[in-house]
Amino acid sequence: MTETEKTQLEFTAADESRRFLSRTLQEKQSQLQQLSLDCPPLERANLQLEIADIMLDIAEPGMIEAAWGYAKESFLIFVEHSQWEDAVRAADVLYRTELPASVTALGNGLWLAVTYPIDPELSIIMLNNLIDDTPPNADGAAVAAATAHYIADLRLDGEKRESTMFLTGNLLSKVAERHSNVQDQAQMNGWMMRLELNDPEKFLPRMAQILEAIVEGDWWYDKEELRARLPVQ
Repeated sequence: MTETEKTQLEFTAADESRRFLSRTLQEKQSQLQQLSLDCPPLERANLQLEIADIMLDIAEPGMIEAAWGYAKESFLIFVEHSQWEDAVRAADVLYRTELPASVTALGNGLWLAVTYPIDPELSIIMLNNLIDDTPPNADGAAVAAATAHYIADLRLDGEKRESTMFLTGNLLSKVAERHSNVQDQAQMNGWMMRLELNDPEKFLPRMAQILEAIVEGDWWYDKEELRARLPVQ
């Protein structure tokens, strides 16, 4: 296959994918319009989140802002109905809009992702978002990476735990390299000790402080009230 043919094939695949997304969006929007005013709130929230996600992929003018509106309303509904994992998914969509309040959305989602025992892979995705959004020499990325490694250890078992901890361990190593040019295990051990990343009783409170700094008081829920809903006190 020539380079020209390869390029044409790539364009054709992209166009076909875009047409498929546009058709799917129209179908989902039609379903949303047909919902009755007294339909179950979670049904509306799930459909709106699907629409928001598709809008982010298409990204035509005005869609990013519309996606924010849909996902924000879904987030609030999910929180109200204690659907923590879905709320975090909505926060991830909000973060991916890259609108001015997207970092606030990340902080709100991250608090739920760390506090509640949701799918650890989703929690790790959110923590990785924070790492990507943090300057290389800032301690926040190190704390987020340590938290991701801790969550994998705490919430998983068996082969899934081993494979995920391998990934979070690599993530921690990459953060250490960009933060302090850590190159070997001895340096890694010293770095972990210096930043107190071996003790969750020390780095988890720092994680909470980082989230407070990100959100700047703009919490979309009452954290104390949500702590009371935790399955294990």
